Amino acid sequence: MPLERVRDYTVAIAKGTYKRKPTEPKIWFTSIKSFAAVLSDENRELLRIIYDEQPESIADLEQMTGRKASNLSRTLRTMANYGLVRLEDGSQGRGRRAVKPVAVARCVNLTLDIGFGDKP
Repeated sequence: MPLERVRDYTVAIAKGTYKRKPTEPKIWFTSIKSFAAVLSDENRELLRIIYDEQPESIADLEQMTGRKASNLSRTLRTMANYGLVRLEDGSQGRGRRAVKPVAVARCVNLTLDIGFGDKP
């Protein structure tokens, strides 16, 4: 769905002028490219590790995966924006509050509109 339509849809829900139907998606990607990037093999493996190992912080996850904390933070923020993970306040670490990643989604169903219904 084009970004403008996603925006209009989201605003209508936020204003209360439209109620999402149970059959409608909860997460929208504006392109197959963004879907593929967020749910790449590497990122799905990251979700599995978070689900199975339940790290207490990004530092723990860094040790488990070998990925740098800065890369993990960026990836996890993106995943959180799509509702795939939740970033919670974790235990104190290195003089600052730790962020605990929690896997929220275990399954993603893809509904793909190939555009035949969008004739001008």
